[in-house]
Amino acid sequence: MLFNSYLFVLYFLPLTVILFYFLAHKGYRKLAIGSLVLASLLFYAWWNPVYLLLLGISILVNYWLGQMLYKRPIKIGLVVGVGFNLSLLGYFKYANFFVDNLNSALASNIHLETIVLPLAISFFTFQQIAYLVDCYRRETEEHYFIHYCLFVTFFPQLIAGPIVHHKEMLPQFANNATWKFSFDNLSVGMMIFIIGLIKKVILADGVAEFSNPVFTAAENGEVLHPLDAWGGALAYTLQLYFDFSGYADMAIGSAKMFGINLPLNFNSPYKSCSIIDFWRRWHMTLSRFLRDYVYIALGGNRNGKARRYVNLLVTMLLGGLWHGAGWNFVIWGGLHGFYLVINHLWHAVYRTLGIPTKTNSIVGKGLAWLLTFLAVVVAWVFFRAENLLGAELMLGSMLGFIDTSTMDVVLLDDLAARWIGALLLIVWLMPNSQQYMGLTQEGRMQTAWLSWSPTTGALLVFTVSFIYTLTQMTNVSEFLYFQF
Repeated sequence: MLFNSYLFVLYFLPLTVILFYFLAHKGYRKLAIGSLVLASLLFYAWWNPVYLLLLGISILVNYWLGQMLYKRPIKIGLVVGVGFNLSLLGYFKYANFFVDNLNSALASNIHLETIVLPLAISFFTFQQIAYLVDCYRRETEEHYFIHYCLFVTFFPQLIAGPIVHHKEMLPQFANNATWKFSFDNLSVGMMIFIIGLIKKVILADGVAEFSNPVFTAAENGEVLHPLDAWGGALAYTLQLYFDFSGYADMAIGSAKMFGINLPLNFNSPYKSCSIIDFWRRWHMTLSRFLRDYVYIALGGNRNGKARRYVNLLVTMLLGGLWHGAGWNFVIWGGLHGFYLVINHLWHAVYRTLGIPTKTNSIVGKGLAWLLTFLAVVVAWVFFRAENLLGAELMLGSMLGFIDTSTMDVVLLDDLAARWIGALLLIVWLMPNSQQYMGLTQEGRMQTAWLSWSPTTGALLVFTVSFIYTLTQMTNVSEFLYFQF
């Protein structure tokens, strides 16, 4: 079931909210939680009921291991738990990739049937690994099985995050205010959800019409005009942002309707003036997981600068591989690891010379932002391309490595340029969703030149926008991060 479907928007979500608050109002809190778990399982099973068994086994095993680790935190237990989760992820996500590369390297002919990737396995695997580590460190606060089921399956964040810590979500159910219907929570949640829906249906799917033909042409071996290549890369850069941040908004908004605050996942990443800052703003919960459970586990910055840079590179390579079983994702992760190493080296040199790493100069900030944005766009080409030939031809045209002097722009037109230009202005100049709605991030209130106010005019604009968006949902498209 998709957030951007009539079934979810008009039936599943409102009925689930009504049932939850009806049971809570009657004092049946366990039944209210149970209703959310059952609704979440239905939400997941709508894709493929068979994989409910996999999800159920994963929940049972991890809950049992978590109980054992909390009572007796021995490292071998944690290793077994992490190994169990990575084994499931490795089989379903990487077995075909491993066999294909083994056959290519050894000229062998090992046959393995194509394994269908279970929806959300990357997200609920990482979430449960974090739970086991928290149990080992005794950072969890309670261990009721029904609560754990809700922690894993809660439908707003089940499919594509945010990746939530146990201690972030479930203690909220101990708060009496969560069980009382709040018009403020409902209205704020609805506004955030509608913003996310508009991002996905209107903006992301709209600009996809310009990115897909360009990448398809490159993947088929066609040489592209630089303007086509750059236009396609920028269109995908915007499509991915509005698609994934739109999903995150809808996840946060729908959870808010139940009085649950999920962690924020995006904070205007394309306004970043460094790659370090970019990863503090893009897919923030994944960045946090990679930092806390991979980078620090490898030693972080505790063993000297050289080891720190190796740890950074390895972390980002693994982060790339987490996104998909393909060399394009490995290259994308490696590029960002290289970017981060260069960024940290740059700061180290500046500190050694006694030069401030931050500048108040408009020109300096502008150059830093431009360099960061272009580096991100180049890396997205590998992320999007379905084969390395497509990425090679795209980048060859973009960077002037291919002679295209006699070619014409054939794939993109003035409409594409207007779409890309308008969306770039939205990304760079408009406040993001949490700033607009006045949500908090890291304990600070977000402020912006444009913010939500429940006036008649604002409600009219949102109502018209919502109705128009509903009319555009006849051809439902999956979210890009569903493939991960």
